[in-house]
Amino acid sequence: MEPGLVAGSAQATVVDGAGGALIPGLHDHHLHLLATAAALTSLDLSAAGAAWSTQVRQAVPDASGWVRAVGHHDPGLDGLDRWMLDRVRDDVPVRVQHRGGALWSLNSKAVNLLPPPGTHGEHNGVERDDNGTRTGRVWRRDDLIRQAGGSALPDLSLLQERLRSLGITGVTDASPDLDPTAVAHLSMSLSTGSSRLRLLLLSSEIPPGFDRAGVGPRKIVLHDHEMPDPEAVRDAIAASHEAGRAVALHSVSRTSSVLALWALASAGSMAGDRIEHGSVVPPELADWIADLGVRVVTQPSLVRDRGDDYLDTVDPHDRDHLYPYSRLLAKGVKVAPSSDAPYGDLDPWAAMRAGRDRLSSRGRRVGADEGISVQLMLRGFLSRLEDPGGDPRGIAVGAPADLCLLRAPLDKALAECSADIVRATWVGGR
Repeated sequence: MEPGLVAGSAQATVVDGAGGALIPGLHDHHLHLLATAAALTSLDLSAAGAAWSTQVRQAVPDASGWVRAVGHHDPGLDGLDRWMLDRVRDDVPVRVQHRGGALWSLNSKAVNLLPPPGTHGEHNGVERDDNGTRTGRVWRRDDLIRQAGGSALPDLSLLQERLRSLGITGVTDASPDLDPTAVAHLSMSLSTGSSRLRLLLLSSEIPPGFDRAGVGPRKIVLHDHEMPDPEAVRDAIAASHEAGRAVALHSVSRTSSVLALWALASAGSMAGDRIEHGSVVPPELADWIADLGVRVVTQPSLVRDRGDDYLDTVDPHDRDHLYPYSRLLAKGVKVAPSSDAPYGDLDPWAAMRAGRDRLSSRGRRVGADEGISVQLMLRGFLSRLEDPGGDPRGIAVGAPADLCLLRAPLDKALAECSADIVRATWVGGR
């Protein structure tokens, strides 16, 4: 806690642990804070299936006058666009996010509120048809939608309380395109108040003089719907390395994994370089990752939550190589678990169960990778934000008092492996 505190003094609070384990607070090494906070007050379509349209039609607009829906996934649709949404709802602006998080579909009222192309030139990520008409499909451009009035920066207090209740004391925001206003909002929110959290940012651009949170690797997204030029990726990696900053490469397919590793090999890898997700990693690519000394930050809960869809839709030759964990550890690769919230389950204890069991929600085995013990996965959650998959943090005199008190001894807590086992958390002794 505070240096020099004496038990029983007015400045000290004594907590009876009642036999529960005291461990360092957990770290979520990849999530999206603003999107997760906004999702808490959005229409959730993740369980709606083909009935999503009824929910959107009946939804009450939020304070901005928009309907904001998340978690959309309807295999019967081949790309939700403005005209399809207009038939569902055309009286107010509507934005519907695909469950993967990269794509927003807007109805015509929402499209017409987007900044005109002439304001900043043609916008990357705003899809157009062959006639040059905006289709309503917008890839990774939350900034444009905010300019259109679709949302303000959300209040993070409820999310911070939720994270603390799960035993989490530190987070890595993996959003690549945060503007200075968003960076300031995140850093101020998480560094003040009773639910403060440690924060590391992967944003591509960090405002000069920024010092309220840690700055991690530079996030570079490899879009599978529009794969970037390999030389451009290599040059972006080299430029980041030259500036002394490692890179975090978003990769969710075999193709993007090959591109990411080729670019890293061509530019030369550096300590701290990481692959985000590692959704498809066959053995030969796992060997390449190990040779390059690159770490992987992955999401075990997606094996459970989306495993059935993966098994039904991914290429057959990729099904044995989905979200490996123990395979990578066996090759000496540093691996860390994370949530990818709001696109994955925020609960780290659920992630540990999913990584152990490797079962879809319908009980199907996902991938050939063996399950990993919750003890090993907890080590990943205890690694430092700056060193995901590295040695777990410990409790020692002089170390930051970022702590999680459990309701039972550690062996019992891990056998239960539930968020209910968390009793209290402290960040910096508070």
